[in-house]
Order: sequence, then structure tokens, then C-alpha cells
Amino acid sequence: MIPFFFFLFGMVIGSFLNVCISRIPEGESIVSPASRCPRCKTSIKPYDNVPILGWLWLRGKCRTCSLPISPMYPIVEFLTGAIFVLTYLEFNVSLPTFKWLFFSCLLIILIVTDLRVRLLPDAVVWPGFGIALVLATKIPPNDPTGYTIIGFLEGALPSGVLKNVYEFHANLIPYVNAALGLLDALLGAAFGAFLLWAAATLYKLFRKREGMGMGDVKMMAMVGAFLGVTGCFLTILFGTLLGSIIGVLFVASLYALGWKRDLAIRGNRRGLGQVNSLRWAIVSKYQIPLGTFLGIAALFVVYALPYLLSLLPR
Repeated sequence: MIPFFFFLFGMVIGSFLNVCISRIPEGESIVSPASRCPRCKTSIKPYDNVPILGWLWLRGKCRTCSLPISPMYPIVEFLTGAIFVLTYLEFNVSLPTFKWLFFSCLLIILIVTDLRVRLLPDAVVWPGFGIALVLATKIPPNDPTGYTIIGFLEGALPSGVLKNVYEFHANLIPYVNAALGLLDALLGAAFGAFLLWAAATLYKLFRKREGMGMGDVKMMAMVGAFLGVTGCFLTILFGTLLGSIIGVLFVASLYALGWKRDLAIRGNRRGLGQVNSLRWAIVSKYQIPLGTFLGIAALFVVYALPYLLSLLPR
């Protein structure tokens, strides 16, 4: 029964995430007004606002003006419910459960918003970054980097200094652990932000055009604060790999399907070049939402990667 209630609660939270996804990019309040149709402005009745079921019995249309309702709404609600169940199965009912549920909700907002409008809102990223630092003092990212630094200090300081501090000041241990968790979070944030910033700078230097927005850099600072250096590195690795594969396939599909062919033909008539060359030049400029793939990769690192690693022979 507990997974079932987690799923129901996740769907309700997913409904709120839909509000965030729709309103935050527009600079609108996520509190008021109540949910309403964007065309006729009619408030949605509570019985029509039930997650997933409301969309199904309305057949994806507004009851008043018949404006189509995006399938994004039930999809986000279902996926949020599924992630809530996964979190329970992975962490049971514990403090880490709260941390990873909060992180997953932030990622869902960023993944869908970047996919829809190519935007990673500061109103989501910066509060998430701040809360990640606070949570790191209680639930560290479990990254080995901070412990490596402590090990280096133990080697650099006279023998037994840190051990003596721990033994004679046992009451300091909770504060040391909190500081270590915060250190891991800050290192992860700095690593993720710097790595993407360096990649964006090099891309602009060699290609003479923007290839990545600062929103991706700020998003990775938030992800790094939650996951630490190792998790952040794996997120960037899997995210860029996934984005590259899907991006190439998507661009090739657009070209094969004749996307913007009429525009290329008009350009050819004006002497701007061959039709196929113009088509490829237009298609190759299509912007791939990197933040979407980074968010998917972060979810993979939290939920799927530990399970896959557990299957490896030891």
C-alpha cells in the first residue's frame, strides 16, 4: 500500500509541477490565480483537475471552449508519481528520500521547461542550489572527494593530529561531518559549473557562435551541489552523450523529412546557394535542449546507475 500512496502523492505533486512549468517561464505566480484555461480564462473545476483522470475524461480538451489540453500534463503527473515510487523503493521512508524527491521535482521542472521553451529558470535553479547546500550538511552527496582532501590533510599534518582532535573533541564530530558534506556539495557545484562554462567558452572560441547558454552552467552548479563531483561528472558524461546521439538523429531526421525546404528553395532563388546545402545549414542550427538531457542523466545517476552497478560481479 505504501508505494501506491507514494504514487498518488507523486501525481498530486506532478500537478503542481505542471503549474511551475507553465507559469515560471512567463514570470507568473505559481500560487494564484487557480488553474484555468489559457484561452477562455475559465477556472478549472476541482473534479476536472484530478491528476491524469481529469485529462482523460475531458478527452484532452477544455470543458468550456474545447481548447486542446497538452498531453504534457498527464505525462508529467504520471512520471512524477513513478519517480516517487522509485524513490521509496530505493531509500524507503528516510531523510534521503526527502532530499532525492525534492531534487527529482526540480529536475522534472527543468527538463520539461528546457524542452518546451529552451529556458532553465533562475527561479528554479538558485533556490534548488541553496537548499542543496543546506541538505548537504545532513545528507552529504556521498562523494569521495571530501574524504580525499581529509586524507591528504592527515598525510600532510603531523601524525595523529586529526585523530587526536576527533578523540578529544567528540562533540565536534557532527559539525565536522556537516562541514564535510557542505564541502562535497560546493566542490561538486564548482566542478559542474566550471566544466560546462569551459566547454561553452571553447565552443564559442572555435565556432564563433554561442553553443550553450549560461542556464546549463547554473543548472550543473545545482546538480553538483546535490550529487558531488563524481555524480556531477557522470551526469555531464551521460547527458552530453545522450544529447549528442539524439541530437544527431533528430537533425538527420529533420533533414530527411524536408524541414524548412521551402525556405531553402526561396534562398536558392535569390542566389544564396544550392537547395540541399541551404537545407543542411538551416537544420544544423537547430538548438538541442542540453538541459533536458543533463536532467535525464542526473535522474539516471541517482536511480538507475546504483542498481546497474550492483549487478556487476564483485
